[in-house]
Amino acid sequence: MVLLLAGCRTLGYYAHVSHGQLALMARREPIELLIADPVTEPALRAQLAELREARVFASERLGLPRNRSYTRYVALDAPYVTWNVFAAPEFSVEALTHCFPVAGCVAYRGYFDPDKAKREAERLRARGYQTWIGGAEAYSTLGWFADPVLSTMIGTNSDDTIGLLFHELAHQWLYVRDDTAFNESLATFVARKGLAEWRQTRAEPPPDRERDAHERAFTERALELRETLASIYRRPITHEAMRTEREAAIATFRAWHAEARRTRWPDDPRFDRWVSEPINNAKLVPLGLYDGWVPAFEALFRQVDGDWEAFRAGVEALARRPKAERDKVLEEVTEENSLTIPACA
Repeated sequence: MVLLLAGCRTLGYYAHVSHGQLALMARREPIELLIADPVTEPALRAQLAELREARVFASERLGLPRNRSYTRYVALDAPYVTWNVFAAPEFSVEALTHCFPVAGCVAYRGYFDPDKAKREAERLRARGYQTWIGGAEAYSTLGWFADPVLSTMIGTNSDDTIGLLFHELAHQWLYVRDDTAFNESLATFVARKGLAEWRQTRAEPPPDRERDAHERAFTERALELRETLASIYRRPITHEAMRTEREAAIATFRAWHAEARRTRWPDDPRFDRWVSEPINNAKLVPLGLYDGWVPAFEALFRQVDGDWEAFRAGVEALARRPKAERDKVLEEVTEENSLTIPACA
């Protein structure tokens, strides 16, 4: 009976995401026509025109896939396209994973309907997991469909929009089954470095250094918090003692953020809501996945003197290795910044 129920729930989930994907694809409009249409709002026309240029840059300069993805547009009536449910045990920062035929095992379940995401989170909490729901402005079908530009991708900061475009195309270029940290960290690096080069080719100043410094500092501190909690959970102490030490560590993190906002970044409230709302193991999962290996990829890129073709060849070779070997190389290159990866394996 348990197996049967699990199967029914899985089939229901597949039906949900299939319906959401098909509904999304049915609403696509060619970006070229929207730019030429006088009815299109001027602000949207300008944003789409810039994205069209960035799409070409992504293929010609960064070597990302040249296909029909991000040549069409979908207007959504929600702030996110999907809502991702993350879960972790109360005394572990390791995520509960979910396995799928194409994507392999990943650390979350995505829903097109926020209410369904909430019900899944409630179900997992009833099983003793800590949960967190994160909204996503975009997602990749890994080249199986021609992914569109979504209205949720377009914000007031064009850097974020262009970076998100590069991030999603990076997934289409390279995706390793069952290694979310590798995939997301690589895409994050490609987005950041690609954005810097995009601005340079347009004779624009580099991305806001203070804004970038704030993001990096926040991420580093949050990852430190994650490691602190992991060390607490490894200690031979009672669960009650673990809870007490966990709350103390979270309070220390919040105090750092408050001081940093007051003294260094008084005009950048991007992370205020994240910090003010409850922090648990599940909420820290995406940080470890999306940023954990970014320094390693930065080091590897420097080692090939910023040559995108050599970088792609090296990373593709690394992706063909077993996960344990990949992790070892990434750990060593992060710590020593002296290893190089071969162009073939």
